[in-house]
Amino acid sequence: MSQLRGYADFKHFLISSPSEYVAHVEINRPSKLNAFTEEMWIELGKIFTKLSHDPEVRAVVFSAAGDRAFTAGLDVQAASQGGLVGDNGELDGARQATKHRRLIVEFQDCISQIEKCEKPVILVMHGISIGLAIDIACCADVRICSRDTRFAVKEVDIGMAADIGTLSRLPKIVSSFSWVKDVCLTARGFGADEALAVGFVSQVLETKAKAIEAATKLASLIASKSPVAVQGTKELLNHARDNTVADSLKYTSVWNSAMLQSNDFKVALLSGLKKTKPRFEKL
Repeated sequence: MSQLRGYADFKHFLISSPSEYVAHVEINRPSKLNAFTEEMWIELGKIFTKLSHDPEVRAVVFSAAGDRAFTAGLDVQAASQGGLVGDNGELDGARQATKHRRLIVEFQDCISQIEKCEKPVILVMHGISIGLAIDIACCADVRICSRDTRFAVKEVDIGMAADIGTLSRLPKIVSSFSWVKDVCLTARGFGADEALAVGFVSQVLETKAKAIEAATKLASLIASKSPVAVQGTKELLNHARDNTVADSLKYTSVWNSAMLQSNDFKVALLSGLKKTKPRFEKL
């Protein structure tokens, strides 16, 4: 595994390249159960914005360092000191609300960069995966976890409604809206098998190491495909999720009227005929 050029300056994340065109991003605050501070979510947004436009990257694996947790969510102590929670008595209600709204929108935008990343993002969760972990997971394209993962949409237990994306995205991911309301209203924990049963994750592996191995293998396979085709497929699937069938068909026709002009289409067809492995230009 090698370092990915141009990503050494990030303080709270490790970024490496386990195979050609694959990036591996790791949350790196295991002593605090990888709980997020404001500095961390701002960094996360910058990382995925950079990965989105990096021609050396075609797929991303996202996991966390340490054995105990993917992330325990928001570092509440740091958030209270930074003004994200609590009240400033010097401001009237409208100004206090505006301040909070701007902070929430900034937080949402940073986490949403995972979803907006043009490259497919394969998330690996393990251990404690609560609160913000679910927001992050809902932004990923593929979710894998280890057998020991314990999930929870924990915000109700700290006196708030989840506001970084879970309530907007989770109902569109899993098969049961009843189950979504169950876990969101109660803040109860659920395990890997339950997550697999409702479709929140697509694979459960026995250990974190095996889960990362499976994610890296999947990312390497995706990275071997045409980047024009892969990035287009992600874009069109996300558009289909949020729009009508008619609108998506129209969007797809416009998208492919441009993308079918790439050389990748010809290269892939010829390699299939010749039984050779295709090589695609960087995008």
